[in-house]
Amino acid sequence: MAPPAAAAHCQDLHGCELPHVAVFPLMAKGHTIPLLDLACLLRRRGLAAVTLLTTPGNAAFARTALADGGAGDAAVIELPFPAGHAPAGGESAEGVAGASSFAAFAEATSPLRPRFEYALAAMRPPPGLLVADGFLYWAHASAAALGVPSVSFLGTSAFAHVVREACVRDKPGASAQGDDASTGTYTVPEFPHLRFSLADLVPPPLPLMELDAKMAVAVAASHGVIMNTFHDLEGRYIEHWNRQVGPRAWPIGPLCLARQSTSVDHDAHASRPPWMLWLDEKAAAGRAVLYISLGTLAAIPEVQLRQVADGLDRAGVDFLWAVRPNNAHLGIGFEERVEGRGKVVREWVDQREILGHSCVRGFLSHCGWNSVLESVAAGVPLAAWPAEFEQPMNAKFIVDELGIGVRVHSSDGTIGGLVKSNEITRVVRDLMFGEDGMSMASNAAKLARHAQVAVSEGGSSWKAIEDMIRELCATSMARKSMDG
Repeated sequence: MAPPAAAAHCQDLHGCELPHVAVFPLMAKGHTIPLLDLACLLRRRGLAAVTLLTTPGNAAFARTALADGGAGDAAVIELPFPAGHAPAGGESAEGVAGASSFAAFAEATSPLRPRFEYALAAMRPPPGLLVADGFLYWAHASAAALGVPSVSFLGTSAFAHVVREACVRDKPGASAQGDDASTGTYTVPEFPHLRFSLADLVPPPLPLMELDAKMAVAVAASHGVIMNTFHDLEGRYIEHWNRQVGPRAWPIGPLCLARQSTSVDHDAHASRPPWMLWLDEKAAAGRAVLYISLGTLAAIPEVQLRQVADGLDRAGVDFLWAVRPNNAHLGIGFEERVEGRGKVVREWVDQREILGHSCVRGFLSHCGWNSVLESVAAGVPLAAWPAEFEQPMNAKFIVDELGIGVRVHSSDGTIGGLVKSNEITRVVRDLMFGEDGMSMASNAAKLARHAQVAVSEGGSSWKAIEDMIRELCATSMARKSMDG
């Protein structure tokens, strides 16, 4: 195996050596993109030299994103899987379906450990900090053995992490007695205003619980956690984590605002994808558009997609729908009936660009945290339709705490149950045309302004990332000096 490339541009403008940060994301777009944003932020602000580690199948995507975000000088090290040990669905979690399969994919990354350790040990200059996804729990143990401080990237909200900790401790619904059994709800003792339906707190499948336990051990042993959030959004939960849970959380988001494209396009109109040109036409006509995207991991059954299509047809709203799987049949004649006011896209789209368009006024989402943050940053309210993972907690947060969303309910009240077309019609009309929707839009616009302040010079997230690099890399350098 060839030695890793040295990190580029390891000095600042004054000739001083910059800290060297190694970044290791989980091979899933929703986990990789925020850490690419972080790498771009570190380079553009001149805070650190960066080396990103990933697999060959994900390297081209990473290099393109780094170059577009102003971090083309960041080194990228490719870690191939040993022969016969690649995950069954390929090198990216987009090839899996469901929580159990996701856990299996994360566990299947562990054969990379020997090559990761070799790469980390051979980096020049030696890294002062490893930022690794929390699901890559084994990477944190490797870094500790090599004397490299590590922080865990946690890709979900502080709110969800705090609620999760309470649920692990209290096990709501496990007993036939108590308040939760009699009312079908669970109240978080530290936050009495948080009352959850037990239907929203269904335990994850066993493989994911086992993975979560390993991740918790790695997080506890690390030097801190990075949370993609900001103080004005989740201050009380960040503070609770730091006081009562730990290790220290560094809220440095929204990272989606950190990476601004530096590419120059001399023919922007010609290069814009057709759905963006369609949105331009809607904006010119003064029309408000609903954006629909139901995640990249969970495959939605066709019977459910047809209910969504029927609900959109009845709602009379203009919409842009990024459909997955791309061969899904949405019902006979649906796309012809909605032609003009609705557009169905069956390929990858730039969600941030869509949400940032002036005519997009609502987002029907499964409430993965990246999507929530991108919607907050764009000032777009949501129709919250959680499906799995921590999504029900995120939905609770945006509807009841932030006031920027309306909840979508399944016909039987369960997570993952069928949502009928009349429910889709109800929430879409409420979000796009109702008085409640106007209030949600106002709240979302306020949060968007707070988000921009947080990442601007002197803002809470701006300062948090400086403090994190300074403190953790200084600790590493001091340790190396003592060892020398």
